[in-house]
Amino acid sequence: MNIGLIVIGDEILSGKRADKHLPKVIELLTARGLALAWARYVGDVRVRITAALVEAFAGGDLVFATGGIGATPDDHTRQCAAAALGRELVLHPEARALILERMQDTAREQGVPFEPDRADNVHRLNMGVFPAGAAIIPNPYNKIPGFSVGDVHFVPGFPVMAWPMIEWVLDRRYAHLYGGGVARERSVIVFGTMEATLTPLMERIEADFPGVRVFSLPSVDHPQWGRHIELGVKSAAGGADPQAAFAALRAGLEHAGARLGPEMVR
Repeated sequence: MNIGLIVIGDEILSGKRADKHLPKVIELLTARGLALAWARYVGDVRVRITAALVEAFAGGDLVFATGGIGATPDDHTRQCAAAALGRELVLHPEARALILERMQDTAREQGVPFEPDRADNVHRLNMGVFPAGAAIIPNPYNKIPGFSVGDVHFVPGFPVMAWPMIEWVLDRRYAHLYGGGVARERSVIVFGTMEATLTPLMERIEADFPGVRVFSLPSVDHPQWGRHIELGVKSAAGGADPQAAFAALRAGLEHAGARLGPEMVR
């Protein structure tokens, strides 16, 4: 199962806020022997969010979507999820109970009476309006839940809420995948040559070893190695050790007279 991330919000695209979700999700997945296959950024435009979610629901991947599940006018994710699924929006009973509990806690902390029928409190219940058939994702920070539909999971944009909610989903639903999603890599540092010169060798390795991908990472100002290329092979996620492909790659480099540096295994 591939894993994807959708980060929703104009504030990311405008630069008002830097995205912290991508590196953190990679970290959370790596700690569990999993890897992120793709990521996508979408602004607060309903047609674009809906299109991204149509693809997510149809794609069969495990997807996390962050942001836009609140109840202000610029929050569209819940509505777009329902549109993408062709389902109606309904107030989830567990979400309603949790939101009411949160409002009671807030009233108690402020020393004021809890008034569930007050207009602002009634409006807050919209945060529990999800596509029909959704399941909730508990929020340990303030009890306002996210939701899941199939393998697509929606969490708030706030990292302090989103990250433990993502961990909860992973540990509760996908522990059986742990350890099977990280590609295995072997690479070598190559000095004094250009990528274009190495391309025929890279193409030959991929043709001779199905399921193996060749990668090339050039650098012009590395503090230790200066100008160089890290050239390597990567197995498919959970695939076999690409040792044979790497041996063939290294032999091809040596035959071409390339000057080689240290090897790396990941």
